Amino acid sequence: MTIRDNTRELRSFGRRKGRKATPRQAALLRDVLPRIAIDLAAPFALSTSSVPSAVPCDSPAGSRPEGTNEAWLEIGFGGGEHLVWQAKQNPVVTLIGCEPFEDGVVKVLDAVERDHLANVRVHMGDARDVLRWLPDASIARAFILFPDPWPKRKHQKRRLVNASTLALLARILKPGAELRFGTDIGDYARSALEAFHAEKRFCWQAERPADWRIRPADWPETRYEAKAEREGRVRYYFRFRRL
Repeated sequence: MTIRDNTRELRSFGRRKGRKATPRQAALLRDVLPRIAIDLAAPFALSTSSVPSAVPCDSPAGSRPEGTNEAWLEIGFGGGEHLVWQAKQNPVVTLIGCEPFEDGVVKVLDAVERDHLANVRVHMGDARDVLRWLPDASIARAFILFPDPWPKRKHQKRRLVNASTLALLARILKPGAELRFGTDIGDYARSALEAFHAEKRFCWQAERPADWRIRPADWPETRYEAKAEREGRVRYYFRFRRL
Protein backbone atom coordinates (compact mmCIF):
# COMPACT_ATOMS: atom_id res chain seq x y z
CA MET A 1 0.00 0.00 0.00
CA THR A 2 1.32 3.44 -0.93
CA ILE A 3 0.28 6.68 0.68
CA ARG A 4 0.36 9.88 -1.37
CA ASP A 5 0.37 13.48 -0.29
CA ASN A 6 0.24 16.50 -2.58
CA THR A 7 3.94 16.52 -3.37
CA ARG A 8 5.29 13.00 -3.22
CA GLU A 9 4.45 9.37 -2.74
CA LEU A 10 5.31 7.36 0.37
CA ARG A 11 5.43 3.58 0.57
CA SER A 12 4.12 1.78 3.62
CA PHE A 13 5.97 -1.43 2.72
CA GLY A 14 9.66 -2.26 2.49
CA ARG A 15 11.36 -4.69 0.15
CA ARG A 16 9.37 -6.53 -2.53
CA LYS A 17 11.61 -9.56 -3.06
CA GLY A 18 13.55 -11.91 -0.82
CA ARG A 19 15.60 -14.85 -1.97
CA LYS A 20 15.80 -15.88 -5.59
CA ALA A 21 12.70 -17.86 -6.56
CA THR A 22 13.03 -21.62 -6.75
CA PRO A 23 11.93 -23.38 -9.96
CA ARG A 24 8.64 -24.27 -8.26
CA GLN A 25 8.06 -20.68 -7.15
CA ALA A 26 8.96 -19.33 -10.57
CA ALA A 27 6.45 -21.71 -12.15
CA LEU A 28 3.70 -20.48 -9.81
CA LEU A 29 4.45 -16.87 -10.68
CA ARG A 30 4.51 -17.70 -14.37
CA ASP A 31 1.51 -20.02 -14.61
CA VAL A 32 -0.86 -19.38 -11.70
CA LEU A 33 -0.53 -15.66 -10.98
CA PRO A 34 -1.75 -14.53 -14.44
CA ARG A 35 -4.90 -16.63 -13.98
CA ILE A 36 -5.92 -15.02 -10.69
CA ALA A 37 -4.37 -11.55 -10.96
CA ILE A 38 -6.60 -8.49 -10.77
CA ASP A 39 -6.87 -6.70 -14.12
CA LEU A 40 -6.79 -3.02 -13.27
CA ALA A 41 -7.37 -2.11 -16.91
CA ALA A 42 -10.89 -3.59 -16.87
CA PRO A 43 -13.88 -2.36 -14.86
CA PHE A 44 -14.88 -4.22 -11.75
CA ALA A 45 -18.35 -5.74 -11.68
CA LEU A 46 -20.07 -8.67 -10.02
CA SER A 47 -21.72 -10.76 -12.73
CA THR A 48 -24.81 -12.93 -12.26
CA SER A 49 -22.54 -15.68 -10.94
CA SER A 50 -20.87 -13.01 -8.80
CA VAL A 51 -17.36 -13.50 -10.11
CA PRO A 52 -15.59 -10.17 -10.67
CA SER A 53 -15.82 -9.77 -14.42
CA ALA A 54 -12.50 -7.93 -14.54
CA VAL A 55 -10.71 -11.07 -13.34
CA PRO A 56 -10.13 -14.27 -15.34
CA CYS A 57 -12.47 -17.02 -14.18
CA ASP A 58 -10.39 -20.00 -15.26
CA SER A 59 -8.46 -21.51 -12.38
CA PRO A 60 -7.10 -24.91 -11.30
CA ALA A 61 -10.36 -25.51 -9.47
CA GLY A 62 -12.52 -25.43 -12.57
CA SER A 63 -16.10 -24.35 -11.95
CA ARG A 64 -16.81 -22.36 -8.80
CA PRO A 65 -19.87 -22.42 -6.52
CA GLU A 66 -22.97 -20.47 -7.46
CA GLY A 67 -24.55 -17.83 -5.28
CA THR A 68 -21.66 -15.51 -4.53
CA ASN A 69 -22.88 -11.99 -3.99
CA GLU A 70 -20.00 -10.17 -2.33
CA ALA A 71 -16.26 -9.57 -2.35
CA TRP A 72 -13.87 -9.20 0.58
CA LEU A 73 -10.51 -7.40 0.54
CA GLU A 74 -7.33 -8.07 2.49
CA ILE A 75 -4.56 -5.48 2.33
CA GLY A 76 -1.08 -6.85 3.04
CA PHE A 77 -1.85 -10.56 3.45
CA GLY A 78 1.74 -11.46 4.35
CA GLY A 79 2.15 -15.23 4.25
CA GLY A 80 -1.51 -15.66 3.27
CA GLU A 81 -2.66 -17.67 6.28
CA HIS A 82 -5.72 -15.52 6.91
CA LEU A 83 -6.59 -15.03 3.23
CA VAL A 84 -6.45 -18.75 2.47
CA TRP A 85 -8.43 -19.67 5.60
CA GLN A 86 -11.19 -17.22 4.72
CA ALA A 87 -11.28 -18.50 1.13
CA LYS A 88 -11.75 -22.06 2.35
CA GLN A 89 -14.38 -21.14 4.93
CA ASN A 90 -16.30 -18.89 2.54
CA PRO A 91 -16.16 -20.56 -0.89
CA VAL A 92 -18.92 -18.37 -2.35
CA VAL A 93 -17.17 -15.10 -1.44
CA THR A 94 -14.51 -13.62 -3.70
CA LEU A 95 -11.36 -12.89 -1.69
CA ILE A 96 -9.19 -10.12 -3.15
CA GLY A 97 -5.72 -10.01 -1.64
CA CYS A 98 -3.10 -7.28 -2.06
CA GLU A 99 0.54 -7.95 -1.18
CA PRO A 100 3.71 -6.36 -2.61
CA PHE A 101 6.15 -8.99 -1.27
CA GLU A 102 6.76 -11.76 -3.79
CA ASP A 103 7.42 -14.47 -1.22
CA GLY A 104 3.99 -13.96 0.35
CA VAL A 105 2.26 -14.01 -3.01
CA VAL A 106 3.98 -17.29 -3.87
CA LYS A 107 2.64 -18.87 -0.68
CA VAL A 108 -0.92 -17.95 -1.68
CA LEU A 109 -0.38 -19.16 -5.25
CA ASP A 110 0.83 -22.48 -3.87
CA ALA A 111 -2.32 -22.82 -1.72
CA VAL A 112 -4.56 -21.89 -4.65
CA GLU A 113 -2.95 -24.59 -6.78
CA ARG A 114 -2.76 -27.23 -4.05
CA ASP A 115 -6.23 -26.73 -2.55
CA HIS A 116 -8.03 -25.84 -5.80
CA LEU A 117 -9.26 -22.48 -4.55
CA ALA A 118 -11.42 -20.80 -7.17
CA ASN A 119 -12.39 -17.70 -5.16
CA VAL A 120 -9.01 -16.01 -4.61
CA ARG A 121 -7.78 -13.05 -6.64
CA VAL A 122 -4.40 -11.38 -6.10
CA HIS A 123 -2.75 -8.04 -6.74
CA MET A 124 1.03 -8.23 -6.30
CA GLY A 125 1.76 -4.58 -5.73
CA ASP A 126 0.45 -1.35 -4.28
CA ALA A 127 -2.96 -1.85 -2.68
CA ARG A 128 -3.84 1.76 -3.31
CA ASP A 129 -4.13 0.90 -7.00
CA VAL A 130 -6.87 -1.59 -6.16
CA LEU A 131 -8.58 0.81 -3.75
CA ARG A 132 -8.81 3.40 -6.49
CA TRP A 133 -9.95 0.81 -9.04
CA LEU A 134 -12.80 -0.57 -6.97
CA PRO A 135 -16.15 1.20 -7.34
CA ASP A 136 -18.12 2.76 -4.52
CA ALA A 137 -19.71 0.34 -2.02
CA SER A 138 -18.28 -2.76 -3.71
CA ILE A 139 -16.60 -4.53 -0.75
CA ALA A 140 -18.48 -6.27 2.06
CA ARG A 141 -15.55 -6.84 4.41
CA ALA A 142 -11.94 -5.65 4.61
CA PHE A 143 -8.91 -6.75 6.61
CA ILE A 144 -5.66 -5.00 7.59
CA LEU A 145 -3.93 -7.45 9.90
CA PHE A 146 -0.67 -6.66 11.67
CA PRO A 147 0.75 -4.30 9.06
CA ASP A 148 4.31 -2.99 9.22
CA PRO A 149 4.33 -0.80 12.38
CA TRP A 150 7.14 1.52 11.26
CA PRO A 151 8.12 2.00 14.92
CA LYS A 152 10.67 4.80 14.45
CA ARG A 153 9.08 8.21 14.88
CA LYS A 154 10.53 9.54 11.62
CA HIS A 155 8.92 6.63 9.73
CA GLN A 156 5.47 6.67 11.31
CA LYS A 157 4.06 8.77 8.47
CA ARG A 158 4.39 5.60 6.38
CA ARG A 159 1.92 3.65 8.50
CA LEU A 160 -0.87 2.16 6.44
CA VAL A 161 -3.77 3.07 8.71
CA ASN A 162 -4.16 6.83 8.40
CA ALA A 163 -6.72 9.36 7.24
CA SER A 164 -5.97 8.91 3.53
CA THR A 165 -6.31 5.14 3.60
CA LEU A 166 -9.48 5.23 5.67
CA ALA A 167 -11.07 7.68 3.26
CA LEU A 168 -10.38 5.29 0.37
CA LEU A 169 -11.75 2.36 2.35
CA ALA A 170 -14.85 4.25 3.41
CA ARG A 171 -15.64 4.87 -0.25
CA ILE A 172 -15.39 1.23 -1.38
CA LEU A 173 -17.00 -0.43 1.63
CA LYS A 174 -20.72 -1.11 1.60
CA PRO A 175 -22.87 0.42 4.35
CA GLY A 176 -22.75 -2.03 7.24
CA ALA A 177 -19.49 -3.60 6.02
CA GLU A 178 -16.87 -4.55 8.58
CA LEU A 179 -13.24 -3.43 8.57
CA ARG A 180 -10.87 -5.41 10.78
CA PHE A 181 -7.52 -4.08 11.94
CA GLY A 182 -5.01 -5.95 14.07
CA THR A 183 -1.73 -4.79 15.57
CA ASP A 184 0.66 -5.70 18.35
CA ILE A 185 2.06 -2.19 18.74
CA GLY A 186 0.35 -0.04 21.36
CA ASP A 187 1.36 3.24 19.77
CA TYR A 188 0.00 2.07 16.41
CA ALA A 189 -3.26 1.04 18.09
CA ARG A 190 -3.62 4.53 19.54
CA SER A 191 -2.83 6.36 16.30
CA ALA A 192 -5.18 4.08 14.35
CA LEU A 193 -8.03 4.70 16.79
CA GLU A 194 -7.46 8.43 16.43
CA ALA A 195 -7.65 8.11 12.64
CA PHE A 196 -10.86 6.05 12.85
CA HIS A 197 -12.38 8.52 15.30
CA ALA A 198 -11.72 11.34 12.83
CA GLU A 199 -13.28 9.38 9.94
CA LYS A 200 -16.96 9.67 10.80
CA ARG A 201 -18.03 6.98 8.34
CA PHE A 202 -16.68 4.28 10.69
CA CYS A 203 -17.98 3.14 14.06
CA TRP A 204 -15.83 1.12 16.49
CA GLN A 205 -17.61 -2.15 17.34
CA ALA A 206 -16.53 -2.48 20.96
CA GLU A 207 -18.61 -2.48 24.12
CA ARG A 208 -16.16 -4.06 26.57
CA PRO A 209 -12.39 -4.74 26.69
CA ALA A 210 -12.83 -8.35 25.55
CA ASP A 211 -14.12 -7.04 22.22
CA TRP A 212 -10.64 -5.84 21.29
CA ARG A 213 -8.47 -8.05 23.48
CA ILE A 214 -9.79 -11.45 22.31
CA ARG A 215 -9.48 -12.56 18.71
CA PRO A 216 -12.86 -13.60 17.21
CA ALA A 217 -13.29 -17.24 16.22
CA ASP A 218 -13.49 -16.36 12.52
CA TRP A 219 -10.22 -14.39 12.66
CA PRO A 220 -7.45 -16.99 12.24
CA GLU A 221 -3.98 -16.37 13.57
CA THR A 222 -1.27 -15.15 11.19
CA ARG A 223 2.44 -15.84 11.50
CA TYR A 224 3.05 -12.21 12.49
CA GLU A 225 0.54 -12.48 15.29
CA ALA A 226 2.11 -15.75 16.45
CA LYS A 227 5.50 -14.05 16.54
CA ALA A 228 4.07 -11.23 18.64
CA GLU A 229 2.67 -13.76 21.10
CA ARG A 230 6.01 -15.56 21.35
CA GLU A 231 7.73 -12.26 22.08
CA GLY A 232 5.18 -11.34 24.74
CA ARG A 233 3.50 -8.41 23.00
CA VAL A 234 -0.15 -7.55 23.55
CA ARG A 235 -2.35 -8.06 20.49
CA TYR A 236 -5.22 -5.74 19.62
CA TYR A 237 -8.19 -6.85 17.50
CA PHE A 238 -10.31 -3.95 16.27
CA ARG A 239 -13.55 -4.20 14.31
CA PHE A 240 -15.18 -1.17 12.72
CA ARG A 241 -18.50 -0.88 10.91
CA ARG A 242 -19.03 1.30 7.86
CA LEU A 243 -21.96 3.58 8.60
